Amino acid sequence: MKKIGIVTGASSGMGREFLLRLAEEHPKLEEIWAVARRKEQLELLQREVSGVRIRMFSLDLMEEESFQVIEKALKKEKPWVGVLVNSSGVGYSGLLEELSGKEVSDMVQLNCRVLTMMTYLVLPYMKKGGQIYQLASSAAFAPQPGFAVYAASKAYVLRFAAALGQELRPRGIRVISVCPGPVKTEFLDKAYKGQKMPFYKRLFIADSRKVVSRAIRDAKKGKAVSVYGISMKFLRIISRLLPEEAAVRFLGT
Repeated sequence: MKKIGIVTGASSGMGREFLLRLAEEHPKLEEIWAVARRKEQLELLQREVSGVRIRMFSLDLMEEESFQVIEKALKKEKPWVGVLVNSSGVGYSGLLEELSGKEVSDMVQLNCRVLTMMTYLVLPYMKKGGQIYQLASSAAFAPQPGFAVYAASKAYVLRFAAALGQELRPRGIRVISVCPGPVKTEFLDKAYKGQKMPFYKRLFIADSRKVVSRAIRDAKKGKAVSVYGISMKFLRIISRLLPEEAAVRFLGT
C-alpha cells in the first residue's frame, strides 16, 4: 500500500512550506499529492523536491468537481495517507458592508467547507500514526471587528479540529490547529488588497518557514494547537481571560 501525504494550497505560502518540510521530515512518504490552482507553480515546486514524487492536482477547490477528482483518485489508488495538510484559505480585511458578496462567500466556502470536505474525504484512508494539520489563525482566538468573517471562519477551524482530535484519538490519528499571526506570504497582499496593514500588525509578521517548523515540532509533542511567537501566545491568553465583549473591544482598537 502506497504511503502518501496530501497538501492543499500547495503552490505558495504555508502550503508550499509544509510540502517542502514533509518531503524532508517524512522519508517514508512515497508520494505527496499537491493540490492547488496554479499548475505552473506546482511544476516549479516539483523541481525543488527530491526523494519523493510530487503528484500534481491542478484544481480549484471552490468547484465541486475538484472533490470528485480527488475522491476518484483515492478510491483508485487506495493509499495510506500519513499526513494531511489543509492549507487552502483566503481572507479579506474590511467592514462587512464594505466587502463584496463574493469575498464574504469565498471566505466561508474555502476556509470552512473545503477544509471540512477534504478532511472527510481523506479520513477513511488514514491509519494509526496519521497526522492532520488544520491551518487556522490567531484570529480564531476572539471576534475581530474589521476582520469579522475571516476570524469567525478560523474559529470554526479551531473548534472543528479540537473536536475531531477527540473523535480520532481511539484511532491514533492526531489533529493539530496551526494558529499563527500575520505571516509573510501572498495571503497578506490579498487580505489587505494592496493597502498597508495596520502598523501594530506589521510588527508581528512571521516567517512561514519558522511557523511551519514550530507546527511540526508541536505536532511531534502531541499538541492540539500550535501558536508561533510570544505575542500570539499572549493574545491567546488574553482572549481566554477577558470576557468576550472586552476582547472584541480590545481587538477593535
